[in-house]
Amino acid sequence: MPRPPREVAREVLVIEAAALTGLLPQLDETFDRAVETIRSAPGRVVCTGMGKSGLVMKKVAATLASTGTPSFFLHPAEAIHGDLGMIVAGDVVLAASYSGTTEELLRLVETLKRLGVTLIAMSGNPSSPLARAADLHLSVAIDKEACPLNLAPTASTTATLALGDALAMALLEARGFTPEDFAHLHPGGRIGKRLLRVEQLMHGGADVPRVPSTTPMRDAIYEMSRKRFGITAVTDPEGRLLGCISDGDLRRLLERGDEVLRHTAGECMRPDPRTIDGGELAPVALKRMEDHRITSLFVTEPGGLLVGIVHLHDLWGLELF
Repeated sequence: MPRPPREVAREVLVIEAAALTGLLPQLDETFDRAVETIRSAPGRVVCTGMGKSGLVMKKVAATLASTGTPSFFLHPAEAIHGDLGMIVAGDVVLAASYSGTTEELLRLVETLKRLGVTLIAMSGNPSSPLARAADLHLSVAIDKEACPLNLAPTASTTATLALGDALAMALLEARGFTPEDFAHLHPGGRIGKRLLRVEQLMHGGADVPRVPSTTPMRDAIYEMSRKRFGITAVTDPEGRLLGCISDGDLRRLLERGDEVLRHTAGECMRPDPRTIDGGELAPVALKRMEDHRITSLFVTEPGGLLVGIVHLHDLWGLELF
């Protein structure tokens, strides 16, 4: 009688988790050499593998490429039927085969040797033909597959994928890859939007609502209405931010019965408005607005020089969290 599905699922997850933990004692100086070999290579990383291993290596190639290591996937069968021209001197081939006996990979190895290309192999058998032919061998040996029949590649492909991620992350650190670099490679999608800087979203120049502190309130109110931010900055003659006047401030002044139009912006402003540096990430601006329950932040440079304004509307739709 079949076991309950959840029981099968728990067993699969336990076995696969054990496979990942089992990689830790297998890491040695060969992994360090593999990272340095890839980091110092003048070419690309050519990821390859057949079947399920090939699918895993497509993902490894994508992860490497998105984190600063030029990489692409090459199908080994296609390679030996004309696509070998995609591999050039200076490239590093990263090949995965759990058994280490995949025929298409072994035929590819023969050609790689003639090209003088470095081969790093990931397999579960250090004595396999692929491992022996490689310049460096990284073990992904596991105790057993998560498949109840111990046949379908499950834990082995999980281990291969995890080791590929480990290589990519070690290379990321070795290259000094930064969030700015990541943003350049991810201009679209949610990740790219989360890495946008305030200076990329802010309104600057003539679009910034601002008035000198000596401006009559009538003109200050006009500036607020014309720029449509519901707020205006109040600046000194050098353009440094002194304070601000918002729609809410104006309502409170009127409720107190102040003769607003008889005053200047400097007399009615609220000092020390909330500000942000243009180099901050967009999620930081959004959180600051939420924390202080405001809809705008003035963007200033060191010394208080006003350079822009970012509004809540500029952040809506970016899926920052």
